[in-house]
Amino acid sequence: MAVAYRTCPLCEATCGLTMEVDAAAHTVTKVRGDEEDVFSRGFLCPKGVSLKELHDDPDRLRTPLVHGREATWDEAFAVIAERLPAIVREHGPNAVAAYIGNPAAHSLAFLLYGRVLLKALGTRNVFSASTVDQYPKQAAAALMFGSGSSVPVPDLDRTSYLLCLGANPLASNGSLMTAPDARGRLRAIRERGGRVVVVDPRRSRTAKEADEHLAIRPGTDPLLLFALVHVIAEEGLVDLGACEGIADGLDELLHAAQAFAPEAVTAATGLEAATIRRVARELAAADRAAVYGRIGTTTQAFGGVASWLVDALNAITGNLDREGGAMFPRPAAGSSNTKGEPGRGRGARLGRWESRVRGLGEVFGELPVACLAEEIDTPGEGQVRALLTIAGNPVISTPNSGRLDAALEQLDFMVSIDLYRNETTRHADVVLPAPSPLEKGHFDLALYGFAVRNVANWSPAVLPRPEGMPDEWQTVLRLLGVVTGQGPAADVAAIDDFIAAEAVRREVADPHSPLHGREAEDVLAELAPRVGPERLLDLMLRSGPYGLTLADLEAAPHGVDLGPLEPRLPEVLRTPLGRVDLAPAPLLAQVEAVRALADAPAPDMVLIGRRHLRSNNSWMHNLPMLVRGPQQCTLHVHPEDAARLGLEDGRAAAVSSRVGRVEATVEVTEDIRPGVVSLPHGWGHDAEGARMAVAATVAGTNSNVLADEELVEPLTGTAVLNGIPVEVAPVRAAEPAAVG
Repeated sequence: MAVAYRTCPLCEATCGLTMEVDAAAHTVTKVRGDEEDVFSRGFLCPKGVSLKELHDDPDRLRTPLVHGREATWDEAFAVIAERLPAIVREHGPNAVAAYIGNPAAHSLAFLLYGRVLLKALGTRNVFSASTVDQYPKQAAAALMFGSGSSVPVPDLDRTSYLLCLGANPLASNGSLMTAPDARGRLRAIRERGGRVVVVDPRRSRTAKEADEHLAIRPGTDPLLLFALVHVIAEEGLVDLGACEGIADGLDELLHAAQAFAPEAVTAATGLEAATIRRVARELAAADRAAVYGRIGTTTQAFGGVASWLVDALNAITGNLDREGGAMFPRPAAGSSNTKGEPGRGRGARLGRWESRVRGLGEVFGELPVACLAEEIDTPGEGQVRALLTIAGNPVISTPNSGRLDAALEQLDFMVSIDLYRNETTRHADVVLPAPSPLEKGHFDLALYGFAVRNVANWSPAVLPRPEGMPDEWQTVLRLLGVVTGQGPAADVAAIDDFIAAEAVRREVADPHSPLHGREAEDVLAELAPRVGPERLLDLMLRSGPYGLTLADLEAAPHGVDLGPLEPRLPEVLRTPLGRVDLAPAPLLAQVEAVRALADAPAPDMVLIGRRHLRSNNSWMHNLPMLVRGPQQCTLHVHPEDAARLGLEDGRAAAVSSRVGRVEATVEVTEDIRPGVVSLPHGWGHDAEGARMAVAATVAGTNSNVLADEELVEPLTGTAVLNGIPVEVAPVRAAEPAAVG
């Protein structure tokens, strides 16, 4: 029995795993935490253990599907080559759309080659899970610091005061905050005499660990954040710290906050003015403090404003870019804020084009996924007629999913790269499987840019790919060959060589690169004989801030510790003037609309989502280990609301919004504030044609049937998934609701 070490690719925590490998049986026999991992130190959540079940899952696709039947790879690509280019020739490149799911963020192949494929498609209709998740945060960071990669993360291991809004790191293991063992790290804050305050409509696992839980009304976080800024300004507590002398917009920020006295936002937020004032003073007085906001703040009506104000608070309390505050990681490879001229760049460019039907603006090269269905089902020039999905299940994970489900039936052609035939890929004409995570190399190129400590860890494949199964990058490049007119039998190796040569050429031509001025042929020779993602990653490491090589990481199976976060201002900036913008104009323009929230009547009931430690993506519901135990997909209802609405624990309730109606099993709990109900995201596995047998037995309810595609955040078009107005009523039946 062999032993292998690997970074878990199933969430943002990047935990190190130790695996016992049975090579003869082509499987692993045991998974446990790697106690020597430089980052996770043996921590492991249930998702990591489930990698064995994922690898062995009989429902996981191992052969391409063409119109639902198993086919060879050549047959599948012949169909793609026949259909996809023909649609582009007849209707133009925008007739093809692409959707990228969040597992692609864990795919080195897609992170390195996906952009080339999308550029070759030439379509403006690119969508991803990011506009049901984090883009308001990244867009606000781009406006303030010049790059969407420059999201300050809490220096958890050294802070003494953490204000956490709309985040549940004990369930997520951190999000836009790569932090294995979040519970241990939060407990350590309290053990060293610090304080943790959680702002959330629900008493989450994280809130239960905290010193204080503030049960805010959903969607009003910007009011609270503005009120905190108001108090800090009013009481003369402003301290720019590292931003002193390099920040613009302070006067505009403080002026905007004048209308948000704590007394003016109490009714709307549900929080006492005295509490708001105390938290502001605690934040300003702490020697090392950090404000952290996550999906609860980004998926609300003014998620961009909330995201901006989180880091504005960090800045004006002197906690931005200081130890124990909110800091900028320095990843070993792949970050835009470690490339190019230090301290200066092009800055953010949002809204460069708009969607055809509704005119929603582009962000980071993508359109909001809230408009995907209408781009398919609305006739006219530029109508989407073909779709490529990569590691995504938008029928489950995007707003008004019933409309999107129906729209996919209207497509002329659809191709998916996925591990499963799920609720979305059942519509695909061709499904191309990817190898098991254990059968491909792994490096967290994206996630190390949000890590609470600078580390790097390369994971070689644990098991060989089955005969005939291409690596994921080879599939992506074969698609690229089809798109670029090279046909279904394109020379993948030649395409890879061309991409690598171009990457080297750009690097040696960049005056700020460590490889500047070298001969491209010499650099390529040093990278040989590596090919594919390993060659590109080796190049990125060599040209990165630490001068590492892939060989360095191969020699360190438990990872390389690059040290705690360090101050990076002003070199981290990529704004045109090389300064922090504390009052970005697109966000200042929303202040009056945010102020109106304080006086707006609150709906009788609103819906929010929630996260479970064992549920990150919808396909995880097909793994027995992750769905066993008490039912996860229930409707959380406060006892007062249950009594008022006639709801009973364990029985069914109907939940209705403008766009849909679902039924769910009621779970009465005081962990949710009155006036709010909660359903978890990513369930609803009862679609005919999907092949996920375990998930079908615990189908649950698709909360996105209720999400309204017309409700979007104005900066990025991100769907509003928290604070959806709903009506809730009992389903009259003689028997309790069935589980699932």
